[in-house]
Amino acid sequence: MSMISFPPPPPCPEAEELRAEVRAFLRTELAGLPPQIRAESWMGADKEFSRKVAERGWIAMTWPKQYGGHERSALERYVVLEEMLAAGAPVGYHWVADRQSGPLILRAGTEAMRQKVLPQIAAGTCGFCIGMSEPDSGSDLAATRTRATPVDGGFRVNGTKLWTSGAHRADYMILFCRTGPGERHEGTSQLLVDLHNTPGLTIRGVRALSGERHFNECVFTDAFIPEDAVIGKLGDGWAQVTSELAYERSGPERFLSTFVLLVELLRALGPNPSERAAIAIGRITAHIIALRRMSRSVAGMLQAGKNPALEAAMVKELGNNLEQELPEIARSLIESEPDATSTQDYVAVLAHDMMYAPSFSLRGGTREILRGMIARGLGLR
Repeated sequence: MSMISFPPPPPCPEAEELRAEVRAFLRTELAGLPPQIRAESWMGADKEFSRKVAERGWIAMTWPKQYGGHERSALERYVVLEEMLAAGAPVGYHWVADRQSGPLILRAGTEAMRQKVLPQIAAGTCGFCIGMSEPDSGSDLAATRTRATPVDGGFRVNGTKLWTSGAHRADYMILFCRTGPGERHEGTSQLLVDLHNTPGLTIRGVRALSGERHFNECVFTDAFIPEDAVIGKLGDGWAQVTSELAYERSGPERFLSTFVLLVELLRALGPNPSERAAIAIGRITAHIIALRRMSRSVAGMLQAGKNPALEAAMVKELGNNLEQELPEIARSLIESEPDATSTQDYVAVLAHDMMYAPSFSLRGGTREILRGMIARGLGLR
């Protein structure tokens, strides 16, 4: 039986020194950015903003300098992430590349792949998307049907990936697919796909309830992927993708996606909220403090080279619960209907988050999958 634990993260005074620097940068760069735009959180993208973040050394912070990194600690990186999210910065262009695709390539990619791709990510000029989910399989990654058939010089790929966040603006995809025989976890691999130079790949937008396009359907029809695109070893895809998910599920974006709404709610309630409102805000704040402590613990474990997949799943599950509750709590405290066209910041942000809340427990793994993982980790199933 595995045990889930959240050890205290190591002390990092450098991280708190960095916090003031990040806040000053954001005050300048985001001046005048309306709350309705900030509410997009890490789904909002601005290539020029990502480039400026890179110039400050805040992308690829923990990576070796030889690949454009800065060899800083995971906790220093954590401070940058949470400050960006709290401010509603448009980090979407570089987010996935910095969070998980770059670390995967650093750990399992070829040296040629590292030298080609990692410096671009560190410079904020290269975006990634994740080719995991598929139609009819959702978060059951082991049910993937996209197949890469070996051919002369590489692979012929056929299949469909769905809910692929940011594919329409990304430069590369890390594709999880079948390359060999076997069922479920066997015979799977990960391939680096150049989204600009892969004939046979079609990217179609999937509109959210709000009308915005963040998700995509990516269809591979006899698409050719060269053999040097394999990340790690053929057949190691399952072990790699599950390790990668610890990065995806444990960060502060799993409980700060609706933080801008909390800020606007506090402003709308004013300095003298009712007792009922004060109790509700206290409860939300306590949950955020606890989740932050758990998430920082996972960052410390990742820094130590561990694979806290179960702890990451718990952070995501509890964080998603909070994120989905917050819009409903807000509606119960202030009598106003959400309206995306409203000139009142709180009302417009509420409308945005009400539309997006259903997706929070889908992206990065559905609630049912995560609870199953946690139950197995505790020896309950």
